[in-house]
Amino acid sequence: MKTLAGKIALVTGATRGIGKGIAIGLGEAGATVYITGRTLSPSGEESGTLTDTQTAVEAAGGVCFPVQVDHSDDEQVRQLFQRIDREQKGRLDVLVNNVFAGVSSIAQASGQPFWENEPDLWDAVNNVGLRSHYIASLFAARLMSQRQQGLICTISSWGGMSPIFGVAYGVGKAACDRLAAEMAQELKSKNVTSIALWPGIVGTEAISRFADQMSQEDIDPQTSVLRDRYNWETPLFTGRVIAALAAETNLQSLTGKVQIVAEVAQRYNLLDRDGNRPVSLRSLRFILPAAIPALRQASWLVPDFKVPWWLLLLGILPSPKI
Repeated sequence: MKTLAGKIALVTGATRGIGKGIAIGLGEAGATVYITGRTLSPSGEESGTLTDTQTAVEAAGGVCFPVQVDHSDDEQVRQLFQRIDREQKGRLDVLVNNVFAGVSSIAQASGQPFWENEPDLWDAVNNVGLRSHYIASLFAARLMSQRQQGLICTISSWGGMSPIFGVAYGVGKAACDRLAAEMAQELKSKNVTSIALWPGIVGTEAISRFADQMSQEDIDPQTSVLRDRYNWETPLFTGRVIAALAAETNLQSLTGKVQIVAEVAQRYNLLDRDGNRPVSLRSLRFILPAAIPALRQASWLVPDFKVPWWLLLLGILPSPKI
């Protein structure tokens, strides 16, 4: 059943990775999907293009319009929304804020304290990322508020709560969560829902290469859920979750909140591409096998009990003190 037939969606940063998977998931549900990225067509050894994603979305059953956009250029973003407004007569049902240009910068800065990096690391991580999400949401809200409906999903990360990739990344992701919450307050009267979405460990092209490198370096699989590919999600998993949320007629009970991809999938009985359902990173079924590798082959024996947020926060980064 094409639950999103006739719906108009925009996914930013969809040439590869999570963005591509999200676009395909929306296409599976029959949506018309606009996708953005800097690389339109294949050239040389460039991996991941908008036309590649377009082909995959249309093969899944959707309609796809690739638009070459540099999200560091506000005017290009403005023109993108003007095009959607013109072509879809003011209709935009779903915005997915996904574009992120900080992967290579984070990799280069890995393991270094923030003061040993150059100041421009902040911009490399949070310009085409946090700032781009704000700009896209601004233009999307102008369309959605007129129609008194819409869903804005901002792709965030567990890194906004727990230290993962350093200061610039962690602060940026925490700000993404706050952005979703603040926008929800102002958009509530317009019946527009704004949420932050946390995927788990997603087997994107970049993460897969990292796992392969760990294998080549013969890193002990008992020390890493990455090398062991334990409880990985595919990018499509996030897409299917967003498609299920977008099909709901009333999401105001969720607006302003963080939603965990695996937990939403459980609520809607959604499966990943391989027919499995990864568990939440706060589930004992992830936490215990991650710490005790022998359990990974029999993780079904571990109860899918989710550690309460208040207890989880005691062991990681505490909230700011007032």
